[in-house]
Amino acid sequence: VIVGPEDTLWEGAVLKLHLEFTEEYPTKPPKVTFVSKVFHPNVYDNGEICLDILQNQWSQLIGLGGILTSIQSLLPDPNPNSPANSDAAKLYRMDRREYERRVKQVVRATWAEQEESWSQ
Repeated sequence: VIVGPEDTLWEGAVLKLHLEFTEEYPTKPPKVTFVSKVFHPNVYDNGEICLDILQNQWSQLIGLGGILTSIQSLLPDPNPNSPANSDAAKLYRMDRREYERRVKQVVRATWAEQEESWSQ
């Protein structure tokens, strides 16, 4: 689980991640996907994250903490020029107000998801 960074649209979000470590770790990065539904230019519909350190810029020195910090940093600072979600990238570039509304919906949905898991 990561929490959305303070003083950003993502503040207060509680986002579940799935991390899959193969036998090649730490030589190769783990596969990291969002379990929580995320509307973001660099996140595919299936939760896969388009982030250079999870692909061609991986280094063993990054480690798990570096991965999580990088994902948190990506949330408020997307790269719309390398979109995984073209709808989110288009809104981010052309209709920031609607993009922000959609992100706020996601943040609220994570609260409901969290409350549901606490009640079980």
